[in-house]
Amino acid sequence: MYRTGDGRGIIPVSVLATIDPVLRDSALFGLLTDTPGVVAARHDIYEDHLRRVVLDATGVIEDVLVPLEHACLSCAVREDAVPTIARLARDGRWSHVLLALPISAEPLPAARSLAAETAPGGALDHTRIATSFTVVDADTLQRDLLGDDTLLECGIGLTSGDERSVGEALAAQIEQADLVVAHGSPAGPAGVSLPPTASGLLDRLRGAGTRRVNGLHALSAAGLAAATHSPARAEHRAHPLGAVVVTGPGGVPDDRSWTLELRSPLPFHPERLLEHIESLGAGGLRARGVFHVADRPGLACLWDGAGGQLAVGDLGPWSEVCAGAPPHTRIVVVGVADSGPDDERRRLREAFHAALCTPEEAAAGVEWLWREDHLAPWLGARSA
Repeated sequence: MYRTGDGRGIIPVSVLATIDPVLRDSALFGLLTDTPGVVAARHDIYEDHLRRVVLDATGVIEDVLVPLEHACLSCAVREDAVPTIARLARDGRWSHVLLALPISAEPLPAARSLAAETAPGGALDHTRIATSFTVVDADTLQRDLLGDDTLLECGIGLTSGDERSVGEALAAQIEQADLVVAHGSPAGPAGVSLPPTASGLLDRLRGAGTRRVNGLHALSAAGLAAATHSPARAEHRAHPLGAVVVTGPGGVPDDRSWTLELRSPLPFHPERLLEHIESLGAGGLRARGVFHVADRPGLACLWDGAGGQLAVGDLGPWSEVCAGAPPHTRIVVVGVADSGPDDERRRLREAFHAALCTPEEAAAGVEWLWREDHLAPWLGARSA
């Protein structure tokens, strides 16, 4: 066991994120009763306050409302989760602390904030971040990930102004977590049955080097505590350049999921990008990556879409955002094939190449800066 300078054990902390409140409570119940010495702090954010419930195997220990100046996850972690975890880890009754995030929250920002406090002299220097994990419902995964429902329509938005699609939140949880737990239909006493396409989608989305287990029965507090969360690997998984490419058919018969990598050293043509952006971003797809545009030399741009919604934005100078990588356009798309030929993938390839500059257009260089700025509403006014 790791120990601090005064001889106390270093307490592992694990972070749970999910879009399903029932699965969140089911996972917590199983973990709290699985191993002695586990305690959980469960958070929910409302407009002006946070509800913190602390539980262990004996039941509810605390159930309090905490005023918040700003209803945001970062504020909640900084103002309440850090001191709560610090207090629970020093209590002496528990050997493992679980932080259950508000429904639809992403695990990376919370894990990042907690990890920063585990440094010597930090509020959590008597703890270590063991595992960030998510629990997903495989039976509804395809609809949740690729459908057009929003978090607010489903009653699971972080705030009243949360405009994300369910797919955006779910994809981020799968892509960022160290461990993905797939909940499925019972298949006898020793396992669960997952829809083949859902299984394929999970493996195409989860980050490189992450783990997956099937069924809540396969989730154990000891397994969470034995791992060590790597902030650097987590940041890489969440980075637009970190999208993995799983080629070929899935490993399960009847899996209809697919991955398509759209890549070119050429930038997008500003006007043609707008002409083809609906073809590239609409429909039941998960897509993320980076791109550059001919009239914004040196600028890295974000491409992030799910559930029919697409976000594009200014990431900053390419040399800082994507250090060591030459400017390029790369979008990794995950989807599900309908019966018949791969019409959708062919359509995406055609739209992608139609939106790119030709080599001659790309070579125009600074001449682009004298032309009308068609992308200002989405990327902000370009620099002269």
